Amino acid sequence: MQQERTFGETIKKLREERNLTLKDVAKHLQIDTSMLGKIEKNNRKATKSLIEKLAAFYNVNSKELKIAFLSDQVIYEVIEEKEFAQEILKAAEAKVRYLNLKDKV
Repeated sequence: MQQERTFGETIKKLREERNLTLKDVAKHLQIDTSMLGKIEKNNRKATKSLIEKLAAFYNVNSKELKIAFLSDQVIYEVIEEKEFAQEILKAAEAKVRYLNLKDKV
């Protein structure tokens, strides 16, 4: 999976590659067709449970879908700060390393 795609674009591509309709997938997932359409358009967020169901349905690694979903959440928080968004992400990455090391002690 390409990391540049949004979560919605990712699941839409998976659906289209399998020549499935929104209705087909929504029915299998037991959700409303319009809700799935909004998720594919990035107008609505998926739940963790739905991400797991999508991964199982499309037979893809749930980790990859979770990364796509969570990275969207991060980028939508920092994208407004265009002039130093990269610095924010680097600082966040350093903090993740720090907190992971701190948890091990």
